[in-house]
Amino acid sequence: MRIWTNIRIASPIPSILSSLLRGGDGCGIIWLWDWAVDMETIRRICAVLESEYGRPKFVRRGGANDGPLDELILTILSQNTSSANYRRAYAGLKARFGNWDEVRHADAAEIEDAIRSGGLAHIKAGRIKQVLNDIHALRGSMSLDFLADMPDREAREFLMQFDGIGLKTASCVLMFSLGRPVFPVDTHVHRLSQRLGLITSAVSAEAAHDILQAMIPDELVYSFHVNLVTHGRRVCKAQNPRCGECELLSLCPYGQRRMANGYAG
Repeated sequence: MRIWTNIRIASPIPSILSSLLRGGDGCGIIWLWDWAVDMETIRRICAVLESEYGRPKFVRRGGANDGPLDELILTILSQNTSSANYRRAYAGLKARFGNWDEVRHADAAEIEDAIRSGGLAHIKAGRIKQVLNDIHALRGSMSLDFLADMPDREAREFLMQFDGIGLKTASCVLMFSLGRPVFPVDTHVHRLSQRLGLITSAVSAEAAHDILQAMIPDELVYSFHVNLVTHGRRVCKAQNPRCGECELLSLCPYGQRRMANGYAG
């Protein structure tokens, strides 16, 4: 059963939701109702994923001593590539330069050479150099540790003022470096959320951030994100998802339709 009281709306109400509620023709109310997912459904999906992959413990992806700036650079490197590739690129960057100030002063070509294994090195090198210069110009130092003292929304908005830093990257920085319950929506999370019926097919990845954030209890944000990504890589792939092997099949409208049409994966 879908009921309003099971939906945790953050304060202030996310802009996408409030704009729908303000719709003059009433369609916003209908769309919001379509997105309203029973909290128990979210918990059941999370429980199935944890049963399959375990409950992930919070870890900083680049290393135990990494801070928000390290995670920002790592997340830029992770764009449009595999986990193995961006980790190699990050390790190469750390090995080549002693600190982020050295990276800021380096030629873009030297940064590009250090991160070549990560793909799109030319684009990412320029982006990394620019964001480091922008942070230094704004703050006078190479640190984002002060984000730990900011509320989630304010910290996210601070990061998004820099060119090339969107909702997903900002949310990754807050969740993976500071352990904040800020839900990032990458390509896997977006795809699985649509297939599971948590959002409609019309909802963009950008809009999905606030919508999904409002649905997921804080204590499940990290586990839900990490395990959805794992499941998307291993089972619920973009092409030829393995619906016949999926532990979430009983909760997945997309998978049930696909199986009914004779596609098991």
